[in-house]
Amino acid sequence: MKKTDANQDLRQEILNTIKNSQHPLTKSQIAKLLGLKGEQRIILKQTLKELYGSGDVIRGPRRRLTTHPSTTTSTIDDIISVEIVDVDEEGDFLAHPLEWVEDETRPLVRLVKLRPSYIHGRSALEITSKVIVRIVKQLPHEWQATVIRRIEKDQKIHVGIFNPNRHGGYLSSCNRKDSFNGAHINHEQAKGLKPGDVVKFSTTYQEGLKIIQRIGSINDSHIFSELAIHEFDIPHQFSPEALKIAKGGKIPPLENRTDYRNIDLVTIDGEDARDFDDAVWAEADTDPHNLDGWRAIVAIADVSYYVRAGSALDKEAYERGNSVYFPDRVVPMLPEALSNELCSLKPFEDRACMVIEMTITAHGKIKSHRVKRGLMRSRARLTYNQVQNALNGKLDAITEPLHTTVIQPLFGVYKSLLKAREQRGTLDLDVPERQILFNDNGDVKDIILRERLDSHKLIEELMIAANVAAAKTLIVKNWPCIFRIHDKPDTMRVENLRQVLKQMKLNFAKATSPEPRQFNAILHEVKHHKYERLINELVLRSQMPAKYSPDNIGHFGLSLAHYAHFTSPIRRYSDLIVHRCLISALNLGDDGYSEKPDNFVNLGEHISLTERTAAQAERQVSDRYAISYVANKVGENFKTVIVGVNRVGLFVEIPSSGAQGFIPKHSLGHEFHFDEQNHRFVGRRSKTSFQLGDTVEAFLIEANVVTNSLSFRLADFENRSETSRKHNEKRKSAKDHESLQKEIKTKKVKERRKPKESSKKVKE
Repeated sequence: MKKTDANQDLRQEILNTIKNSQHPLTKSQIAKLLGLKGEQRIILKQTLKELYGSGDVIRGPRRRLTTHPSTTTSTIDDIISVEIVDVDEEGDFLAHPLEWVEDETRPLVRLVKLRPSYIHGRSALEITSKVIVRIVKQLPHEWQATVIRRIEKDQKIHVGIFNPNRHGGYLSSCNRKDSFNGAHINHEQAKGLKPGDVVKFSTTYQEGLKIIQRIGSINDSHIFSELAIHEFDIPHQFSPEALKIAKGGKIPPLENRTDYRNIDLVTIDGEDARDFDDAVWAEADTDPHNLDGWRAIVAIADVSYYVRAGSALDKEAYERGNSVYFPDRVVPMLPEALSNELCSLKPFEDRACMVIEMTITAHGKIKSHRVKRGLMRSRARLTYNQVQNALNGKLDAITEPLHTTVIQPLFGVYKSLLKAREQRGTLDLDVPERQILFNDNGDVKDIILRERLDSHKLIEELMIAANVAAAKTLIVKNWPCIFRIHDKPDTMRVENLRQVLKQMKLNFAKATSPEPRQFNAILHEVKHHKYERLINELVLRSQMPAKYSPDNIGHFGLSLAHYAHFTSPIRRYSDLIVHRCLISALNLGDDGYSEKPDNFVNLGEHISLTERTAAQAERQVSDRYAISYVANKVGENFKTVIVGVNRVGLFVEIPSSGAQGFIPKHSLGHEFHFDEQNHRFVGRRSKTSFQLGDTVEAFLIEANVVTNSLSFRLADFENRSETSRKHNEKRKSAKDHESLQKEIKTKKVKERRKPKESSKKVKE
């Protein structure tokens, strides 16, 4: 034990010596500075190897050792260690420095010029990989760096499909984007596995491939969600301790809470909603100083009463960051005893709530607001369709008694808030959401577009108003807050959008920093146009991702200076944090924070990452279901829309289902070349083109739910091939004729130049 402690002390002494040196040191110099001799030099060699392997030291020219900078003063050519946290749409790895100054926002590091071994195969990098990099460029929005080496041989986790063979079997990847292409396994490893089994396995340099668990069969009805859960490593099981805390919760007594049980608060959600965490109420304001104004209440489930900071339940909620919503199931942030019971605002049952009371002007301005804790009793669980029907005069047994006293005043508030929204110039995107419908066997029976109703917008506007009020309250109280921020679009993204719009004959005015109104002008111009949906998608892609941060830079898309998430603490950890801050700032109880938190930078990064992971997983599962929906239609033609173009081919979408696939370049015919500047393919002779937004008839060749991909070719590919063949033959024939004529001409010239025989020879 003492020897181990001594080695640890020596290790720290060696590291401190390297850190404190003004220049890189050799192994001999370190030994000399520390006076190491004999056996200690052997320990020094081993210790330096460990420090190098862990990334604590780096090896420079002539094998001299130094540490790397870890503060915001890093500049070009500096060497830092980073962890990969994401992969962007172009496939580039994005990373954060492993060490950084506390309370400073970590820069985003883009890894560039990667060698092939870091991109493909078993040794490829992926999220959570740690590497040492050299900074080569520092842009305002990101740093760019090249990889020097790995810090450690990290374990890779994969999900694959098992297929038996005479050697044992083969595991093929479940995702075409996976760096792992597949591997053979022996009979011992394949023991107990059946054809089509989905397995989770790891690969390491030291141990090779190791099967972790069988997830299910590729033919199982809910396997797509299971695939995503394991592939994205989404926590989906609660510890016994967390479940015990959730089940032990009880409705609090009224005591110091405000009693809202006699107010007609109602919940409004979708027909398939599983939890109800927000309730609303409104009435006309009788104050003569607020003519045609409103009083409104937004009541939110008081999750912080049940999930105390630092508890086992809180730690698991933090780890998840948010609930994940798949088409066929939900992976909740909190156990069902809370999310579907105690924190679900069910009709006619007492529930603890956090409330924001607002006075709103006729023009949608929040004149005043107050945050309280209360006890409420929902009057009704309404759906969006019910409320919309009531607004249109179609009442049922539930909405009829609430129409005049609840629904009409709520709609009045909405119309006022809409005026404020239009005045701010909020980004007015209209990207439809698809709903996947299942039959009794769990198979997809239909995919429909969710209709966007005024009842949806009514709730959205009230939630936005409550979120603004929560953020302003914490700012006034000088308390830290996790803001929901949305930065202005990146200049490069805007320029790319401008080029694409120019190709579609749409003019997007040049501006150093475009405002939402300028984007809206384009969106309104393409209303009811064939490019409408695509332009909405392109404008959305041009925006920066929203994220969580204690640094309030405002919300570009909503045109708001102060915005925080307050309204969904059942499914978002950010909202739970805001609730706790409000409780502490306003002295509403002892279940907030004992002191002002100082870890919100790292917390914001963490929940922003879990949100992105959830979005990627949700999108992957929806894509798989969409592909399974058309899988039995291989061999049929589809009207598809081009949604992406690059030098290798066209990305197309079937509008009815949202299923996306790929048409390779060779399917277009040999005469087509890629016009990189305008993102399109153009025919050299025909001058016809394939560009974003065009509708093309495509023939479905393959639908593979395992790799999550559809393969198409153009429906008239055979005609194109025949035309191309005849054209090539014609060119070849013309070329052969030209060569023959040239050969004859050359022969004649040679004949003329041939010397005449001598006269002497003639006489003989």
